[in-house]
Amino acid sequence: MADNQQAQGAQQSQGKFAIQKIYIKDVSFETPNSPAIFSNTEWKPDINVQLGSQASKLNETIHEIVLTVTVTAKQDEKTAFLIEVQQAGIFQTEGIDPQQLNHLLGSYCPNLLFPYAREAVSDIVTRGGFPQLLLAPVNFDALYAQHVQQQQAQAEAESQEATAH
Repeated sequence: MADNQQAQGAQQSQGKFAIQKIYIKDVSFETPNSPAIFSNTEWKPDINVQLGSQASKLNETIHEIVLTVTVTAKQDEKTAFLIEVQQAGIFQTEGIDPQQLNHLLGSYCPNLLFPYAREAVSDIVTRGGFPQLLLAPVNFDALYAQHVQQQQAQAEAESQEATAH
């Protein structure tokens, strides 16, 4: 009986994480300078990739994470294409302490969503008549750590400003 109570206690302290659904929430693709952009013989675009993620709490245990990937390709200062993919997921979390939950939602979940977004970008760019575009892997742990540092620095600056007045 004591072993059973210990096992239940261990289960409660471990918490629960589950993927409920992964889906594309929104896609936008534009080629504002087509068909003229295709007449250029050498394809050497300047590629700009921007990432963002947003977490929404649907209820006490369910969260939606939306990873936004925006890619702009310019050839000779003209926009060849602009693509934005919002790759989303619904995740269930139970019994996870707040600090771990923030890391889970801010780093781990976007990391799970990125391969899906990467595939969508590659497929749509190819369907748009351009050479395949494979996005490089992203270190979401480093991005999350940077975000946390920025928030802490901003909070400290606001605190110092408030005490100065």
